[in-house]
Amino acid sequence: MIKRLLSYLLPINTYQKKSDFSKNLEVTWNNGFLVLDSENTNYSFGSLQRVLKKGLKYIGYDRINKFDSILILGVAGGSIIETLKNDLKFKGKITGVEIDTTVIEIANKYFGLDQFDNVEIVIDDAFEFVLKTREKYDLIVIDIFQDTTMPNFLFEDFYINRINFLLNVNGFILFNTMILDKKDSERNLIYRTKFNTNYSVRLYPKIEHHNELFTIKKLA
Repeated sequence: MIKRLLSYLLPINTYQKKSDFSKNLEVTWNNGFLVLDSENTNYSFGSLQRVLKKGLKYIGYDRINKFDSILILGVAGGSIIETLKNDLKFKGKITGVEIDTTVIEIANKYFGLDQFDNVEIVIDDAFEFVLKTREKYDLIVIDIFQDTTMPNFLFEDFYINRINFLLNVNGFILFNTMILDKKDSERNLIYRTKFNTNYSVRLYPKIEHHNELFTIKKLA
C-alpha cells in the first residue's frame, strides 16, 4: 500500500526480470496502478491498455459482446483480456497466444491473468499458431512487439491472408502498430492496400503519440 501511494509522486519498481524475447521486463507502481514495461515501452496496463481500449470502442462494445470467440495474438500482461472481462463483461471464449513464458508468469503473479474464466493461454509463436489452428474467430487482436520492434511477418502477404481466412464474416481485426519514423508510416500505408473490397479498413493515427490502430471488418 505504501508503494502504491508513493507511486503518485514517482514510479516505484516492484519486480524485474530478464526475458529471452522482451529483454528486460519490469513491474512498476505508477500513479496508483501496477504496469508492465519493457526497456523502452509499456507492455500492459499503462498507455498500451488505453490504446487497445480505444480500438475496442471504435469497433463497439455492444457489437463485441455479441461475438462468440476472440483471438489475441500477443498477450503480455493481459491488459486487453482484463478489459474484455471486466469492462465489457465478455462471456465468449478468449484464446491468447504468447511466445514468452516469462511474461505469462508475470501476468499470472502480478495481474491475475489466470483468474479469468473461459480464457485459454497458448504458449506459441503467433506465426506458427495461425498456421496450425482450425478455429475461426469473430475478433482477432494483433498486438505483437519485442520491445518497440514489430516482426516483419505481420506485414507479409501470406500472414495477412491467413489471418483473413481465420476471421468470420462480419468479424473484425484490431491491429496495434507503432510509428517511430517515416519508414514505419510508409509500411502502414502499404499494409492498408493489402485488403480488397471484401474488407472495410480504417486507420486511426497518433493514438498515445506513437501508436496507429487498424480496425478491419470482413464484409464477405
